[in-house]
Amino acid sequence: MLVVPVVVGALVGGLAWRQALLLVAWLVAYLAFFATGLWLRSGRKARYLPPVRAYGVATGVLGLALIGSAPGLLRWAPVYAVLLVTSLVSSVRRTDRGWLNDTVTVLAAMLMTVVAAGLGPGADPSAVGLLADGEGAARLLPPGAHDGAARLATGLLAAYFLGTVPYVKTLIRERGRPGVLALSVAYHAVLAAAGAVWAVVTGDPAVVVVAVVAVGLLARAVLVPRRRPWPSAKAIGLGEVAATVAVCAATLAVVL
Repeated sequence: MLVVPVVVGALVGGLAWRQALLLVAWLVAYLAFFATGLWLRSGRKARYLPPVRAYGVATGVLGLALIGSAPGLLRWAPVYAVLLVTSLVSSVRRTDRGWLNDTVTVLAAMLMTVVAAGLGPGADPSAVGLLADGEGAARLLPPGAHDGAARLATGLLAAYFLGTVPYVKTLIRERGRPGVLALSVAYHAVLAAAGAVWAVVTGDPAVVVVAVVAVGLLARAVLVPRRRPWPSAKAIGLGEVAATVAVCAATLAVVL
């Protein structure tokens, strides 16, 4: 979930060295975020503070280097500030495994698709972003947010990863609860139906691939939680790797 959006965004926007810096800074920032959340959940015990400082300093250094190379990224700061505060408040309340925090975490990761796309070789690193047709400035749009392919890739990845929230809960924390299973199945049924309609309307073979993948995700949401014995954590993880690869391939087939 952390790496895929940056990689897909880089492929959509075109490869550039700033995207490698973005990926490193993003991963280190996640470590700082995770360490901070653990510190907050512990009641701010001193023994949890050293990793917060270490990863925080590293994130600051990498962040300054990234902003120095692409000042336009500062336009994303308000968006990520809201997501970060929401998640850290969940940590303080010890609801970091709740639905809200899971959703916020997914959204923060998925936006990295357009962030990475906006750092492609054809982008102006100091600009806010231009309309795709070049007929004026989209003053409120951060870099990459104007690009149709990047937005579509972000939407497809977000649709999948948001679905993993209820799906994984049916296998671990909420397993055996019929309401959560019904929600997961309903969500994936909507995705499958939307994919089928999209494929019929466009007739695009790449969109047909997306629809097939969506049907596969629906079958997974229906069948896997009903397996007995319950799948192991390793099996769940390997299944998610396979599903993510399929979704990435389908997404790139549509947008490239």
